[in-house]
Amino acid sequence: MAGKTTRVVMPQLGESVHEGTISKWLVKPGDKVVEFEPMLEVDTDKVNAEVPAPVSGVLREILAKEGETVQAGAEIAVVETGDGAVTATPEAPAPAPKTEAPTPAAAPSQGEPPHPSPEGEPPRPSPPRGEGKGEGRAEQTDTGPHRYSPGVQMAASDLKVDLSKVTGTGLGGRVTKKDVQDFAAQSKPAPSAPSPGPATAAKPAEGDQVVQLTRVRRLIAENMTRAKQTIPHAWQTQEVDMSGVVANRNANKGQFQKQEGFSLTYLPYVLAAAVTGLREHPEVNSTFNETELLVHRDINLGVSVGLEDTLLVPVVRKADSLSLAGLARAVNDLATRARGKQLKADELAGATFTVNNSGTFGTLFSYSVINPGQSGILTMEAIVERPVAVQGMIGIKPMMYLCFSFDHRVLDGLQAARFLTSCRKWLEAVTVETPVY
Repeated sequence: MAGKTTRVVMPQLGESVHEGTISKWLVKPGDKVVEFEPMLEVDTDKVNAEVPAPVSGVLREILAKEGETVQAGAEIAVVETGDGAVTATPEAPAPAPKTEAPTPAAAPSQGEPPHPSPEGEPPRPSPPRGEGKGEGRAEQTDTGPHRYSPGVQMAASDLKVDLSKVTGTGLGGRVTKKDVQDFAAQSKPAPSAPSPGPATAAKPAEGDQVVQLTRVRRLIAENMTRAKQTIPHAWQTQEVDMSGVVANRNANKGQFQKQEGFSLTYLPYVLAAAVTGLREHPEVNSTFNETELLVHRDINLGVSVGLEDTLLVPVVRKADSLSLAGLARAVNDLATRARGKQLKADELAGATFTVNNSGTFGTLFSYSVINPGQSGILTMEAIVERPVAVQGMIGIKPMMYLCFSFDHRVLDGLQAARFLTSCRKWLEAVTVETPVY
């Protein structure tokens, strides 16, 4: 007797992650799966993650192949549970009555929509935010109308493709970004005789090395392109006298290292300055939503962590509740686990503002790209001893540039300057006596 079936769906792997690409199935049809043990690997624009099995049983069918990009909540596999879930080849089940759902073990024919969910199965997750509220365009498929994903709409806009003319190859006939790209490529007129001018794509010359882009690098490229195309960036910088911060760090770094087990850096001081600036100017801690400005209550700071082949931005949540030492602990923990690939997807989502520390590599001025959904990014540059005028005399002081990229839809130059001034004044007010704990 066949057991019950559970339809596995693509989980939402983060607050703002609405789709993922299946990079590898760790099991194949007929294999036993164990609840909470990894079942497949998924790539998103924020993280690579293993997805555990929701139940124990036998994998009967894979509905989404490797390399396919799937919306959160879409069905990706069928697992058989109960007495009928055996790894050996089961006896052929008796034909099901016409009124019942078809046997899950039967693979759907090409172009056939996924089988309906059996009775007793938990309801599917609700669609991602922004869908079902009039923000997406309706799409009609064999399984009924649904909405195009933001990624599909963006690709269609960039390539000037009419989505109503595109045939979907995704689950249930959904249109994927690849469908849009293939349609655009097929719709291009045949190339005419070459005309003078630069080539659209460079061809490797002798001795050149061709390095294929990883999926993470491609997703970063797409995200940064979207940011620059949709956010009107503006930029300001102010010079900061870091004498007090340097003195405070020098006075505390020995005891801090002994007590905490890691070094006290300058980054926590800049994070604390950003918190002060965001408290005094809450409009900077906001998201632009076309017709409204969503001002966030919590201050969740994204902190850029550079790795060899990518960049991650883990989040320090409720940073305004932490001391300098607390900020230092949070950053050290996130950076350490980022380098060890131990971060969870939720730790890379939900930032309301970002702080970048490119100055650790010696940079002096940075025009950083704003993360979509945020209104700005603050970059601390290298601290360099320079001659400066002090009360009519020349003195040598540790100076640092603070650079601020901001969304000009949200902030005007005056508001941005006031925020930057708040950050600078906090840093310049630090003394040896400023508490670390």
